[in-house]
Amino acid sequence: MTWRRPARCAIFGAMTSPSPGPSHSPAPLPSRTLGAHGPAVSALGLGCMGMSALYAGGPGPAESVATLHAALDAGVTLLDTGDFYDMGGNEMLIGEALRGVSPSTREQVLLSVKFGALRDPDGGFAGFDGRPVAVRNALLYSLRRLGVDHVDVYRLARLDPAVPIEETVGAVAELVRAGLVRHVGLSEVGAATVRRAAAVTPIADLQIEYSLLSRGIEREILPTLRELGIGVTAYGVLSRGLISGHWRADRRLDAADFRRTSPRFAGDNLTHNLRLVEALRAVADERGVSVAQLAIAWVLAQGEDIVPLVGARTRERLAESLGALSVALGPEDLAAVEAAVPPGAAAGARYAPGQTAFLDGQG
Repeated sequence: MTWRRPARCAIFGAMTSPSPGPSHSPAPLPSRTLGAHGPAVSALGLGCMGMSALYAGGPGPAESVATLHAALDAGVTLLDTGDFYDMGGNEMLIGEALRGVSPSTREQVLLSVKFGALRDPDGGFAGFDGRPVAVRNALLYSLRRLGVDHVDVYRLARLDPAVPIEETVGAVAELVRAGLVRHVGLSEVGAATVRRAAAVTPIADLQIEYSLLSRGIEREILPTLRELGIGVTAYGVLSRGLISGHWRADRRLDAADFRRTSPRFAGDNLTHNLRLVEALRAVADERGVSVAQLAIAWVLAQGEDIVPLVGARTRERLAESLGALSVALGPEDLAAVEAAVPPGAAAGARYAPGQTAFLDGQG
């Protein structure tokens, strides 16, 4: 493995004081293309959910906006959100961060937005709505909250079993023709659904969980995507912090924290999974990188058609994650990583049973 010092260090200095916003166009980072039909984006994207939803103890709006500004300044061009994160609050947070940036910066930033999740009065999930009329309605609200005239990739968050996927992606394709959306995406669907969607309209990418602990897409989904020329935006690359190297066995989770219901964070499963992290730490220490950087670099090494989304909530964690772009893993390094965390080594499913039911049969 080789370690290359990042050519740009401004983001490290940004950790100590709030950022007023990017003062110039983003610096270039290594880029990747979202499939045969999608746009070029920075090789790492920023997943914004945790800044305002599902994880308790967030950094607060000021640090979140500063982190978004630091990401743009560092050259991150892909920001991912969902209209149901904090009931639209996450979109408004991104809108605030984008307010005042130069038009040239906004043109380089790509917004990936998920829609369709239905919420109940207690904040729980009540299914998904993929009806064409709902697609159009949801987009207009997102555009207003984000303060933009289009989104770059628009995708149904989970399959609506009551609506054929052909109807949903067809409705998004109409929005592409109207100039309100640039590309059609998918999220957490299986190979058969991918094929049906791609038969209707070009698909830029599938957003799906992929990490050392979650490798299910390798069996059927990833080969299908590559056959069809569809990219991957991989979320959960640090398994919601579990393999970040920063998780402690005695950490107490707030009742509102999504991870409190995750099987991988519970009891003996957590003990087992943290042993895997310590094995990974030994590999990282030998190579002079952090556990998080090694885990992200592993995902980057799985193919140029895969763009990891890092869920950094602070400038400090963002800087650490961006350091993964300077980690080049050779065959021996990859073998050492997989010896530490073999395929299928994780204990516990990635979602609780009630949520797994929304994963289009792919687990």
